[in-house]
Amino acid sequence: MAGKPKLYYFNGRGRMETIRWLLAAAGIEFEEQFFETREGLLKLQQDGSLLFQQVPMVEIDGMKMVQTRAILNYIAGKHSLYGKDLKERALIDMYVEATMDLNEMIMHYPIQPPETKAKHLATIIEKATTRYFPVYEKALKDHGQDFLVGNRFSRADVQLLETILMAEECKPDMLSKFPVLQAFKAKISNIPTIKKFLQPGSQRKPPLDEKLIPKVMSDIKPLALRE
Repeated sequence: MAGKPKLYYFNGRGRMETIRWLLAAAGIEFEEQFFETREGLLKLQQDGSLLFQQVPMVEIDGMKMVQTRAILNYIAGKHSLYGKDLKERALIDMYVEATMDLNEMIMHYPIQPPETKAKHLATIIEKATTRYFPVYEKALKDHGQDFLVGNRFSRADVQLLETILMAEECKPDMLSKFPVLQAFKAKISNIPTIKKFLQPGSQRKPPLDEKLIPKVMSDIKPLALRE
């Protein structure tokens, strides 16, 4: 029997967090190895474990997988979270790519310098409430189903919930004008595997502690973690 997937990253959200979410949603237990210093990452780079010298990296099914989207695609496909056919997969991809665009903006909010932080938050709110959330609100309302695609739980639902919760950390009433998304959030949050992941003590990571930002910027940014 294959062992648990093993995740290599820093002890924080970053681009690994969506991978954690998807594994948790699929009910898959996983292990993590955190880089406490630059040396841990440098060792992986030097021993050839990282195909493109970057993390996230996930050891799974005998592979050392890198590139965030490739990892997510593999997990979703393996665990039946990627639609029943190519058309559903294409729609899931469209929803997911947009959600990840918003997620990216939110992820960078804590590390904004003080002089640009308010503007960055305003951009997040504007994009979320006029570009992204209206699309999901309309899709769910128009087809009258519980899930975004094919009336079946998929990675699109998982990643949308993750991003909704991140958006609400920035502005708690972010969904005030989106009643269908409010209902969606409540329903998806109560799926047993998701509910477990949302409990205290899970492997879900908290928002970046602002006191750690200088260390993050000095230790992580020079090592080219973007994927």
